[in-house]
Formats: sequence, C-alpha cells, structure tokens
Amino acid sequence: MTTPKPDPNNAAPDDRETQAAGWVLRCDRQLSAAEQDELSDWLARDPRNGQAFAGHRRNWQRLDHLAEWRPEHSDQPNPDLLAPRFGVRRGRFFRPTLLALASAAIVILAALMFFPKARQNDTPLVAGVIQRTLDDGSVVELNRGAVITVAFTPEERRVQLVQGEAHFKVTKNPARPFIVSAAGLTVRAVGTAFDVSMRASTLEVLVTEGRVQVNHSTDDEARFHAGGSTAPPVILVPQLDAGQRVVVSLTSRNEPLQVTTLTAGEVDQLLSWQHRLLDFTATPLGEVVSEFNRRNAVQLVLTDPSLVELRVSATLRSDNVEGFVNLLKAGFGVQVERYGQSEIRLTRP
Repeated sequence: MTTPKPDPNNAAPDDRETQAAGWVLRCDRQLSAAEQDELSDWLARDPRNGQAFAGHRRNWQRLDHLAEWRPEHSDQPNPDLLAPRFGVRRGRFFRPTLLALASAAIVILAALMFFPKARQNDTPLVAGVIQRTLDDGSVVELNRGAVITVAFTPEERRVQLVQGEAHFKVTKNPARPFIVSAAGLTVRAVGTAFDVSMRASTLEVLVTEGRVQVNHSTDDEARFHAGGSTAPPVILVPQLDAGQRVVVSLTSRNEPLQVTTLTAGEVDQLLSWQHRLLDFTATPLGEVVSEFNRRNAVQLVLTDPSLVELRVSATLRSDNVEGFVNLLKAGFGVQVERYGQSEIRLTRP
C-alpha cells in the first residue's frame, strides 16, 4: 500500500500561514525575478493563499507604522499605531456572501503586489538593459548595446564608455574621484549620479544628483590630478548641476556647448529606458499598459475595450512584463495570446 503524496493545493492551515509569513519576509528583503514568479504561482494556486498573505502583510505594515514613532515625539507611542484598522463587535461575524467578496478582493490585491527584486552584479533589468555593481559599490546601468571597461587604481576610479549610454550612481569617495571617459571627453565626479550618452555626432551628459565637471580628455589629465604633471585639463563645463544637461559636438569643437536645465518630467523621459518602480492607485489598465509599453520592447495590446477601464492598484516593476501578465491572468482571468517575441495580446475569457 502506497502513501499518497500531499497535495500542495490542500495545505493545512498552519502550513499555509507559515508559507504566507515566509513570503512576506522574503518580499520585505526584496524578491528575485524567479521568486516573483514563484509567488505568483503560489497566490494563483488557492484563493486562501492570497487571504493568508494579505493578512500577514497587513500585520507587517502595522509594524512599519510603529517604527515611525520616535521618543522625541512623545513619552508614549500613538495608540492609533497599534489600533486595529477595522472595529469588530464581539460575537459578530461576516455573512458568508460578504466574506466571499472580501476574500476575492484580498486575492486580487495580493496578486497585484510586486516588490523590487534584489540587484546584483551584472543583473539583467529591462530587456537588453544590464546593471553592474563596481568594486567600490558604484552602480552602472547600461542601456541596450552599451559597453564599458573599468580601470580602478588607488588614486582614481576610471571607466571608459566604449559605446552607447550608461547611467552611473557613484559611491562617494573624495580621495578617489570617479572619471568616465568617452569620445575624447571626461566626466569627473566624487559622489553623484549622472547619465552619459554617446551618439553618432554628440556626447550628452545629464546629471540626476549632485554635480560633475566635463573636460576635454588629455594624456596629462590623470597625471595632473595625481600631482605628476603641470598641464591642467581643458575644462568645458566647470560645474553641471542636478537637472542640467550638456550636449557636446563630436564633429566640431567650434560649435557652442548646449547647456540646458530640464524639468523632472523631461529627465524622466530621457531616462525612461531605466528600471522604475511604478506605483498605481485605481489606475485604468489602459494607462498601466501604456506605461509598460513605453519602457519595454515587448508590447501589450488590449484587444477587448472593456479591459481599458479596469482599475488597478499596485506597485509594479517596469521591467517585469511577464510577471505582470501572469498576475493579470491569476487575479482577473485575463486571457493571453502571444505573437512572436514582441507582442502580448490581452483579452476577456
């Protein structure tokens, strides 16, 4: 006589609660892409999983509220931080119909919750976009096709942008300046964030945090900053601040520099190729799809007009198209049809 294997779809209540608590903890320390898919499968396997997950998530968030209390605020923490969110009279229970509706709502909400995945060295982000963590802790995001070489010394941190576009978030170290060389120019920083884009006839530098200096590259530049040469670098832009961009011609040094101050929206548009954590509150699915399509090569198409106004409240990674589609299937019963490698059509069952 053989012993039947346990059915994961019929997990014991204690097992389900333990699994739900474990998922909440893993989400808090950030999920990998594989873990996001595993969570999606677990939520879709049984509606009770989503209910358990949402309950543990609410408790965890209440602890976050408690963490906001500081002794200098008052002698005692605000009682509201620990108060239940919903008052329930003793001896009263939800009617079965209301409980079913509440459970369905919880499952949908839980199924649409995404969490940032951990970033590692040479981590794929949006299709074709790579993130690299350098030895000093600085983070480089490489746009599609971008190539860099890294040469760190005790005196300086030097990166060569061979081609394409890259965004640098530099770990601050005044004793070791961070220098990006590209097309005969250098961008010099200590601790800041900036984007360098090499095009056919121009080099563009956009500062997102702090400030940088843009110079013409010379053989004596490194030796000058190390104290071994008296020839200073040829400075093009002494100081480029956050929100500013300079466009330098690579075909003629006589062309005037174009230094402009951009709005936050313009900066976001220029860096739309990067990963973002998108936050939606009761947003029509049509708008969510448009935002995904703007940031990814894989395009989502809503073939059923009734889906356009479907309201979505979620925090989503802009690069996880597959995970988003899987959760639409699990949470809303959306049907998926794939056309080649670059189009996913969404429709009602």
